[in-house]
Amino acid sequence: MSTLFTQTKIGNMTLKNRFVRSATWENMATEDGHMTDKLYDIYEELAQGEVGLIVTGYANIVEEEKPNAGMMGMYNDSFIAEYQKLTELVHKYGSKIAMQLAYGGTKTTYNVGERVIFAPSDVCERGTQTLGKAMTKDEIDYIVDAFAQASRRAQESGFDGVEIHAAHTYLINQFLSPYYNRREDEYGGSLENRMRFLIEIYAKIRELVGDDFPILVKLTATEFFDGGLTFDETRLICKKLEEIGVDAIIVSGNIHGNASTMIGESFDGYTLQDEGYFREYGAVISEDISIPVITVGGLNDIGAIEAIAENTNIQYFALSRPLLAEPQLIKRWKEGSRAEVDCERCSKCRTKRGNFCVVYKKRKPKKDQA
Repeated sequence: MSTLFTQTKIGNMTLKNRFVRSATWENMATEDGHMTDKLYDIYEELAQGEVGLIVTGYANIVEEEKPNAGMMGMYNDSFIAEYQKLTELVHKYGSKIAMQLAYGGTKTTYNVGERVIFAPSDVCERGTQTLGKAMTKDEIDYIVDAFAQASRRAQESGFDGVEIHAAHTYLINQFLSPYYNRREDEYGGSLENRMRFLIEIYAKIRELVGDDFPILVKLTATEFFDGGLTFDETRLICKKLEEIGVDAIIVSGNIHGNASTMIGESFDGYTLQDEGYFREYGAVISEDISIPVITVGGLNDIGAIEAIAENTNIQYFALSRPLLAEPQLIKRWKEGSRAEVDCERCSKCRTKRGNFCVVYKKRKPKKDQA
C-alpha cells in the first residue's frame, strides 16, 4: 500500500509498520494494579490486529500514588512475571510493546484527601482543583528513582521500551509548565531548570537499562492557555531530549473532552486539525529533530494519515479510540479495506466496567469502499 506498512526502527526496536496504539487507560487491572484476563485479551487482540507498537495504559511507579482506578502497576518486582506473560503474548504475533510510566499528580479526583499527592508547587490543577504537596529535593529524588526502577522492571519483563508520560498536566508536565512550577530552586524558573526533573528521570532510567533499550517521551505540544507551557518551549525541550539520547517523541495535547469544540482554533501560531489534532505541531517538531516524531489524536482516516506521512517528516501515527472500536483496524487497512472506521468519537467508551467501545459491540468484517 504505502510506506505506512514498511519496516522501520525506533532506536533498536524494529517495527513492522508505522502504527502505534496510543497509551489507553483500560480501567481493568485489579485494585493493586495487577493483570486480569480482560487485559490479556485486549492486548492479544491488538497484536492479532497487527498494531506495530502497542503502548500500555499508564502504570503507576509508586504504590501510594494512583490517579485512577483500575490502572496497571509497576511499583515493585511482583509485576514482572505477569508482564512477561503479556509481552510474550504480544511478541507471538510480531508486534512490539512498550510500557507507559507515569506519576499522575494533581490531575486527579481519585481518593483525594486519603493520600499525599506530589506537585512542583502549591498550585491547584486547573481542571480538578486538586492541590498537591510541593516536593522537597528528597521527594524529587525518590520519584526519579521510582521511574528508573519501574523501567528496569519493564526491561526484565520483556517490554521493548518504555514511554515516559510527560504530558497532559501530569507531574512531569507540571514541572515543565511555568504556570504550575513556581519553584525558586534549581527545578524552577528558567526552562532549563523546569526541564531538570524530566532530564534527571531520563538519565536515571538510562543508567539502569543501558543504551540499547528504547525510551520514548510523550509531551504536550502547548498547554493551550495563557501563562502555560508554550509551543516554542516544547520545541526546545524536544531538541534537548534528542541531544541526551531519547529515542522518539510523542506530540500530544491536553484537550480531552474538548477536542470537538476546539477544532479550527489556533494556539501559538498553529491550528488544531480535525484529522490529527496536533499534526501541525508534530510537523514542525519533525523538522527540528532527527529522531522519530509520533503524532496522536483524532486520527481515523487512512487517506489522511497517508497524506500526513507524505507531506511531513512525522514518522508514526498513534490511535486510541478507533482501536477500542476496531482492534483489527490496522490489519484491515493493510489488506486494502478503506471502509469507514467504527468510531464516532463519542467518548462513550469510558464506563464503570472499564474503557471499551459500547457502540460497536459486534465487529463484522468490513467490505472495501472506494
